[in-house]
Amino acid sequence: MAILPIIQPDNPILRKKAHKVQTFDDKFQTLVDDMIETLIDAPGVGLAAPQVAVSQRLIIVRLPDDEESQQEFGEEAGKLYVVANPEIVKASKDMVEGVEACLSIPGYFGKVDRHEKITIKGLDREGKPIRIKAQDWQARVFQHEIDHLDGRLYIDIASEVWRGEPQEDEETEVS
Repeated sequence: MAILPIIQPDNPILRKKAHKVQTFDDKFQTLVDDMIETLIDAPGVGLAAPQVAVSQRLIIVRLPDDEESQQEFGEEAGKLYVVANPEIVKASKDMVEGVEACLSIPGYFGKVDRHEKITIKGLDREGKPIRIKAQDWQARVFQHEIDHLDGRLYIDIASEVWRGEPQEDEETEVS
């Protein structure tokens, strides 16, 4: 396994629609392993393949496993999701504003409206179909990562962007 370099917005790969994952061979499995290691090392909660200069529709989401997360997510705390070709198939009408950051845009934060609840379908790392229901913070992370697959960054849709630390009383996770 290897830690991959995370690219910045000046790299055109971040602004292009990623290609569907077609094969789940050894090369793909190595990419998944490397992305997991990169995400943990960063540290972050989400990583999309375009962020490591790979134009594939692949995201990794890792729920935190600290004490607060264990209370919020229960047995789901610390869970790792690998989703190829993710697609949001259902989204609540209710939108929630939250603070986001991104491993590809270090040092910046922004307020972004996201669907409160979503359902995603995709394929796991073996190519088997999966469905994930997510809400609140978890739904935000999935939406942020899926945006990367379409060449969209959170700064494109943020109502406000700033450099520095998150504003007081705001929870922020880096994806």
